[in-house]
Amino acid sequence: MRDIDKIIVHCTATPEGREVSVEEIDSWHKERGWSQIGYHWVIGLDGSIHEGRPEHISGAHCKGHNKSSIGLTYVGGCDKDMNGKDTRTEAQKESLIYLIGFLCARFPGSKVYGHRDFSEKFCPSFDATSEYKEIAEKYV
Repeated sequence: MRDIDKIIVHCTATPEGREVSVEEIDSWHKERGWSQIGYHWVIGLDGSIHEGRPEHISGAHCKGHNKSSIGLTYVGGCDKDMNGKDTRTEAQKESLIYLIGFLCARFPGSKVYGHRDFSEKFCPSFDATSEYKEIAEKYV
């Protein structure tokens, strides 16, 4: 298994309320020339958690940090005009807490970040680092 020290949260940068499947994200990423979906986990609007890229394979979600991270994304992150907006449903919020806790327990000492901590992007449209800090600290 890879040495993981970061859990990086993303959004799909799609309009609020528009469901997006793992297969659709996979096709977007393949169009960019990647071998497969770049995220390891995807959280649908209903809170369902879907596996993307297998965790033993480095992701393609955060330049310079893929080797030592797990990337997860929630569907949404934009308003109807494609401006950054925290569009997480209550079900997505619950699933993010569950999945981040699960990953931090599997990879003790990992810290949680938002993609925006490493990029000029608005992704994931909220401050994931602050919001999930306490979850990660439970597993140091």
